[in-house]
Amino acid sequence: MKDTMIGVDLAKNVFQLHAASIAGHVKFRKKLSQGQFFRFMSEQAPALVVMEACGSAHYWTRELVKLGHEVKLIAPQYVRPFVKRQKNDAADAEAIVIAARQPEMRFVPPKTADQQARAVLFRARERTVRQRTELVNALRAVLFEYGQVIPLGIGHVKRIEAIVEDAEIDMPELVREECRDLLAQIGEKTARIDGKAKKLAELSRQSDVARRLQTMPGVGPLIALAVEAFAPATENFRSGRDFAAWLGLVPRQFSSGGKERLGRVSKAGQADIRRRYCHID
Repeated sequence: MKDTMIGVDLAKNVFQLHAASIAGHVKFRKKLSQGQFFRFMSEQAPALVVMEACGSAHYWTRELVKLGHEVKLIAPQYVRPFVKRQKNDAADAEAIVIAARQPEMRFVPPKTADQQARAVLFRARERTVRQRTELVNALRAVLFEYGQVIPLGIGHVKRIEAIVEDAEIDMPELVREECRDLLAQIGEKTARIDGKAKKLAELSRQSDVARRLQTMPGVGPLIALAVEAFAPATENFRSGRDFAAWLGLVPRQFSSGGKERLGRVSKAGQADIRRRYCHID
């Protein structure tokens, strides 16, 4: 069993370290640059390293495991209550160690490089969909100024094209040119979205886990690959109800005094998968 716990407060340039024994006795505090941090950790005896599950945390988890350390990740909201007085990097690193010592603490399973790569592709597609929606709404707003009311949805692009090219509609040529430019951008975004969707479907066919998930009713290639990319291994959940709670498909509680009060669905879990399960895209 490792006798040293090192809390690391990650940042872009400067990392704050707080090391303590398993009993809680402070061993050292250090502030290191990114390069110094890697060299310092490579010279340390194997220890239990604890970090918040934030940007770059999964990358540093993989790198530190290669150096022989055991690494655990904690959700930032579970660390916040243990920060003493003023918030700063040193206090955050100490709070990480204190939080990790709690016997009932929940840890975040680290992601593999492949999982993170697929998550990047998923979010790139979502970002492109949002950009296309913004362009469609801008086009609808322009046409509305000239009396043309277009319903919501990408499915009305053909109707918009017909309106733009209709010579009988009173519209300046300059406006028509801008509308054609917006339509060209929308077509480009659609081609990119379709290309990313095909790539995701191909990755889904190559994955054993995704293929098994697709045997469930209502689960297609994108949902199956989203579960593989964003969700931890199923061994981390005791039941399907636990998985639903992790997604955020549970009511928010306001219970007190032995009386249960259940509110609306909290939506406090994993949004990327939940959005697809609820058929929102």
